[in-house]
Amino acid sequence: MAQTKSHSVGSNIVLIGMPGSGKSTVGKRLAKSLDMTFLDTDHLLEQRTNLKIQDIVNLRGLNFFRRLEETVLAELECENTVIATGGSAVYSAKAMQHLGDIGARVYLRISLATMLRRVQNKGNRGLVKLARLPLQGLYQERRNLYPNVADVVVDNNAGLTDIFFDQLISSLRAYER
Repeated sequence: MAQTKSHSVGSNIVLIGMPGSGKSTVGKRLAKSLDMTFLDTDHLLEQRTNLKIQDIVNLRGLNFFRRLEETVLAELECENTVIATGGSAVYSAKAMQHLGDIGARVYLRISLATMLRRVQNKGNRGLVKLARLPLQGLYQERRNLYPNVADVVVDNNAGLTDIFFDQLISSLRAYER
């Protein structure tokens, strides 16, 4: 089920959601299908520091990481781009406001069971390991934050099916009206 708020959208699509919600995977496919550029903000953080996400937090701490993430997101200027944010981006009101100013914020909603299955299938999940919260706690903490900043909400429990992408594009078109 997809939900949308109505107002104008910038030229970008900003993907937000839990770890394992498919932000990077969906973003790449969506960008290709819409002839847009794809940008993963975790890669921007890594480029700025010359460190992997895990190492940024290990060496500089979680608070430093979140301040850096907020700065990078709040300074982001691009057009015609699908942007995949890190799962923790939702903690910064400043970043979420800016991302909403430059594009449509799309929450890829998944269930706790889906998140657990997908994250367990991946080895290194960056901040998921570093949050020192069990995944269930992380899910509970964030699950009400994403819909509060999202312009469009699309369920992604079934994965990257054609039906999902049709629903996503349909929801984005409805939002742009």
